Amino acid sequence: MIKMAKISVLIPCYNEEQGVANVIKNIPKDKFKKLGYDIEVIVINNNSTDNTTQVAEKAGAKVFLEKRKGKGRALLKGFYSISKDTDYIVMIDGDDTYKTHEMLRLIEPLENNFCDVVVGSRLAGKLMDHSMTRFNRFGNWFLSFLVRTYYCGNVTDVCTGYFAWKREVIEELRKHLVCNGFNIEMEMITKMAKLKYSIYSVPITYDPRKGNSTLHPLRDGSLIFHTFLKNLHWKPK
Repeated sequence: MIKMAKISVLIPCYNEEQGVANVIKNIPKDKFKKLGYDIEVIVINNNSTDNTTQVAEKAGAKVFLEKRKGKGRALLKGFYSISKDTDYIVMIDGDDTYKTHEMLRLIEPLENNFCDVVVGSRLAGKLMDHSMTRFNRFGNWFLSFLVRTYYCGNVTDVCTGYFAWKREVIEELRKHLVCNGFNIEMEMITKMAKLKYSIYSVPITYDPRKGNSTLHPLRDGSLIFHTFLKNLHWKPK
């Protein structure tokens, strides 16, 4: 009997009761099963004050609690919570802005050993109306340009919340992550580039979010830029 490849889907959440159920339910598990993949869904509840846990569990996800606030902390909790038999890891936000049925587009290059990491690019994909402000779009484009220039990373969206990795990448990367907030994506991309992992982008769809965002463009943007600068001279210990 051929062993099915296992995908662990990580969904870091803070007060995402309005969107997380759709994220989980729209994962095409039957389609993936026919293609030889088993799906495990893990929600990391980042000390939410709403019904995120109950909604996620009802939708069929495992839920782990990370009391220390910050997307980086929640994601790191997820990286250490994946099953031992996991082959691929996917990260997707819980606000229903990304389409989980597009996940196969991120997994296929990993399965075929085209690369080690796939980044879902909104800027190179389909931005739906009112999904991203012009300010955020320009800032993301500029930061992505800097990463391509100074890290030689083939990435067109450094602030995306949609990633896919081979397991061995996460086992190495998680040891080096220290960022707590929304700068976690920049930290991951820049450090993966420094670790010489092969990273490529694929186009994805981006919808307006469900619920309120906790992202502060100026404050978090400055933290993301600081992370870009800090990691220019980073080397793994």
